[in-house]
Amino acid sequence: MSVIYVLIPIAVLFVMIGLAIFFWAVRSKQFEDLDKQGFSILFDDEPHQYKQDASDDQSSSQQKPHQEPDER
Repeated sequence: MSVIYVLIPIAVLFVMIGLAIFFWAVRSKQFEDLDKQGFSILFDDEPHQYKQDASDDQSSSQQKPHQEPDER
């Protein structure tokens, strides 16, 4: 029975720490945009230039004939 006198204050301390962390997160606007992280995996950070690279490859292949490497 004497153990409960130690466990109850420890449980109350854990609850107070958890509430303090929760209110800190709310005050620092951690819960403002919940969808941002979910959508961030779907999109690249930098836009790729596939079309421009493909058009550059075609124009360079039309200007210079393809040369095969020498076999030695």
